[in-house]
Amino acid sequence: VQLQASGGGLVQAGGSLRLSCVASGGTFSSYGMAWFRQAPGKEREFVAYKRSGHNTAYADPVKGRFTISRDNAKSTLYLQMNSLKPEDTAVYYCSAGRPIWSNIDNPGAYNYWGQGTQVTVSS
Repeated sequence: VQLQASGGGLVQAGGSLRLSCVASGGTFSSYGMAWFRQAPGKEREFVAYKRSGHNTAYADPVKGRFTISRDNAKSTLYLQMNSLKPEDTAVYYCSAGRPIWSNIDNPGAYNYWGQGTQVTVSS
């Protein structure tokens, strides 16, 4: 599976961005999909996860501000980010795998990764 992320950019605090991740080479609907992010000097951290259907999870720092969604017909994953804060600045990565529910926030549980897209939020 190949993943191509896009949609990052520079935005002021309080603004919005929508990230996209297009998958190819596999059965998109069969994978759990997640967004992770990595800020300079920090470890990669979980942002959000969505299986086909209604199973969705968010990291506490983004709950109520970010929304993950997917369009299986288009093999595309999205992350709508609202009310952005400077601490959201990071490279955002999409990932695909079949983690068990208790392990969805573990980067090691995912087999495939996109190249990352930079999100910078200015204060």
